[in-house]
Amino acid sequence: MTTSRSAARNSSPPPSWAQRPASLARAVTAELVGRIVRGEHPPGTPLPPEPALCETFAVSRTVVREAVKVLQEKGLVQVRQGSGTTVTAPALWNMLDEQVLAASIAQDESLAILDDLVVTRRLLESDMANVAARLATAEVVGRLRTLVDRMDELVDDHVTYAEHDRAFHDVIMQSSGNRIARGVVRALESQVVNTARYMGHPERAMCVASNRGHRRIYERIAAHDPGGAAEAMFTHITEAWLVRRSAPGDPVRLER
Repeated sequence: MTTSRSAARNSSPPPSWAQRPASLARAVTAELVGRIVRGEHPPGTPLPPEPALCETFAVSRTVVREAVKVLQEKGLVQVRQGSGTTVTAPALWNMLDEQVLAASIAQDESLAILDDLVVTRRLLESDMANVAARLATAEVVGRLRTLVDRMDELVDDHVTYAEHDRAFHDVIMQSSGNRIARGVVRALESQVVNTARYMGHPERAMCVASNRGHRRIYERIAAHDPGGAAEAMFTHITEAWLVRRSAPGDPVRLER
């Protein structure tokens, strides 16, 4: 009986106060990420010292140290013994990090960050479409055809259409066997798939045009035409983004 009571005590969740420092560290980290990306702490300048940060956020030194450690892991600061903590240049930031990418997109009025995201996705998915066209089995071709046909029926339901759209691209990525490229694309997409700046304002005409691009990709994969599949994917991703893109000026970063 004593043993079971002891086990029950050991298996019980920790009290909320024990979890608070970690939650505070996450909150402080998120706020500092935003401030650094917005330029409130410019590159090359020192981050405020621990006492100042403790006072600003009303937290302990332990919380501040944990937050600074996470900032360092994200590439936003450099910690040197005796020299304090210095904000790093944007070229050193981890742009695949969820908080860094989200803050950068929110701050970027020119949409250059999203343009670069599209260019990266376009490069990786074009290559995966090339490989998929060489490796696609009859089952994969059938799944793609089913998705394309179904999307023709969903052009008035942009939410469900978008779900099938992502499934279509994922079938191709999985078929390529490139787990690293797929992981990068999925990580990038997960950060922006619900943001209006990336998704635009979907309407019927946009879905109709988008699915014409999907059908061209499917047809090239079904024909086992690697070059054609890569070109169709490149064109589809580019054109779909240009339709959604709302920033003024020419998107020169997309030019190739």
